[in-house]
Amino acid sequence: MSEIHFLGEFLVVLLAVISILFVCQKLKFPTIVGFLLAGVIMGPTGLGLLRNVDEIETVAEVGVALLLFTIGLEFSLDEILSAPRRLIWAGALQVLLTSLVVVILFIILGSSIQASLFYGFLLCLSSTAIVLRIYDERKEINAPQGRLATGVLLFQDLCIVPMMLLVPMLGRSGEGSLVLVAGAMVKSILALSIIVFAARKVLPWLLRQIILLRNREVFILFIVFVCLGTAWMTSQSGLSLALGALIAGLVISESELSHQVVADILPLRDCFSGIFFISVGMLLNLEFLTQNLTPALLNLILIVSIKGLIIFLVFWGLYRSLRLGVVLAMGLSQVGEFSFILAKAGIPYGLLTPFGEQTFLAASILTMTTTPFLIQWAHRFAFGLESAVVGSNVSAYADKSEQAHGLAAGHVVIVGYGLNGQNLSRVLREVGIPYRALDMDPDLVRDAQARGEPVLFGDGTRLDVLHRLGIDRARILVVAISAPIATARMVSQARQLRSDLYIIVRTRSVAEIERLYRLGANQVIPEEFETSVEIFARVLQEYHVPRNVIALQVDLIRKEHYGTLRGLRLQGKQLDQLSQFLAGTTTDIVSIFENSPTVGKSLGEVDLRNRSGCTLIAVVRDGNSHQPVSPDFVLASGDLLVLLGDHKALDEATQIINPPSEIDGT
Repeated sequence: MSEIHFLGEFLVVLLAVISILFVCQKLKFPTIVGFLLAGVIMGPTGLGLLRNVDEIETVAEVGVALLLFTIGLEFSLDEILSAPRRLIWAGALQVLLTSLVVVILFIILGSSIQASLFYGFLLCLSSTAIVLRIYDERKEINAPQGRLATGVLLFQDLCIVPMMLLVPMLGRSGEGSLVLVAGAMVKSILALSIIVFAARKVLPWLLRQIILLRNREVFILFIVFVCLGTAWMTSQSGLSLALGALIAGLVISESELSHQVVADILPLRDCFSGIFFISVGMLLNLEFLTQNLTPALLNLILIVSIKGLIIFLVFWGLYRSLRLGVVLAMGLSQVGEFSFILAKAGIPYGLLTPFGEQTFLAASILTMTTTPFLIQWAHRFAFGLESAVVGSNVSAYADKSEQAHGLAAGHVVIVGYGLNGQNLSRVLREVGIPYRALDMDPDLVRDAQARGEPVLFGDGTRLDVLHRLGIDRARILVVAISAPIATARMVSQARQLRSDLYIIVRTRSVAEIERLYRLGANQVIPEEFETSVEIFARVLQEYHVPRNVIALQVDLIRKEHYGTLRGLRLQGKQLDQLSQFLAGTTTDIVSIFENSPTVGKSLGEVDLRNRSGCTLIAVVRDGNSHQPVSPDFVLASGDLLVLLGDHKALDEATQIINPPSEIDGT
């Protein structure tokens, strides 16, 4: 009967997972926060719907393994090793400084050095799952704050490896000799090295053999086996299940099959990781929380303040951007899911008391719950703070900067020196148009300046930085960054400064098009739609639609703000008008290649009219038009034939003049 009772509770958990996923997706609310709150409400001290905490925790361990396995899959070891030095410094400083401040604080409060260091480990980690999911939903994952947050979170996730190894050492330091502690440490590292070596040497070969079976079910089962098997081996060597799963994911991430593995394992991960977060919520004692609500809220404020201040100082010091520092501080100030795993590992060693565990759980769940709101308010708070700090000195700074740089009127300002910004700069340099570029990557700016490029470091959302670029004298502003909120801020401020400035904006988000036009952009270029325009233009060329007609339609689409591609009905000319060109007679120009079978033959010998149905209107040779053309006219390589006919006839004529085998040289 106990098995049936557990099955009933497990079904309640599955129903909660499904319901939370549905509701949170509709409300655009982070699902992890929903899982945590559901666990608190349904747990033993809540409504009492779930009482078998141990059994559900066992299932949740599988969810943790799958969660960390997929996190490892999404990062490449090569990317980790090639990460910018500045980003590694940011991650290392954040972890070390947060741990140090927490250790000092807990020692002052009377905790032992070992327990204080363990609390430092717990509080220096942030939530990879929550932060990256929110940034992804807000289209900020490719923005500077998204890229920097991803790097810091990855560094934190990798820090779990030495932290897990140090937990037994911290727990045993007071009960045995250092020789025993060192022996356990060496044993763990040796076991970990053997597992990694075996995984890197054996797994790729096994994966190739599984793929040859062409059986998706076997492939998925094998991946789950690898994940849980590696996790089990690490647990047998005295480490945690979660650590083994993370290592397995990092190893498989080097395989070309990693993307397929992520796609297949993702549904299982979302389900079981939901169970894990529900189980964490179940551990919180509501009676304890209600009796200690004030200390819990004080702990929440203390954690967010300490972590936020340290993260702000780190990024402000490395990137000299007040806005970026504030946004990252408010986004990374929560306690992470790895901290729960680390807390469980420390309980058997006495590093966390029952009272400390409940205090930590309450504060952690509260920090996670407030994260979506902090990220939502971060930009508004950062812009307000920035305006208060630098707003009063803008004019004086601007005049001094323009004179210092000697900017001439009519130059182009480029915000964002990524691929698009560099390509634009290259073209402007070739044609002799002056420009100034701006980027927030110090290393990229330093390299560009070493090559003599007029690239400055700074945040384009700041008025003083825009003045430094000479926005008052510029003719065109090009915003080529992947940060929707920062882009909108720049467009709005630039338009307020200059009503005659021509503003061109690149965006990845279709939803931003109309908003950017309302803020004052002259041209908004959505990357996805421009790709669509290029594709349909080339398709129409293959159907011999005149180039001027294609250009007219492309210009119409852009003038209507891509309304047709967004499902809106255009006023005036429609794309439907192209049907008359696709169905009727049109013209095309065909060039004769050097190895064409028509070279050296007369028009009478080629006989295009009878063989294809096309009418030859004229022949253009060396820039001169020959019209009308007699049947005795001999064709030569490089001649341009102006043909008239329907699409089938034009295709057949093209095949006669330049057969595919002749074009390929076969």
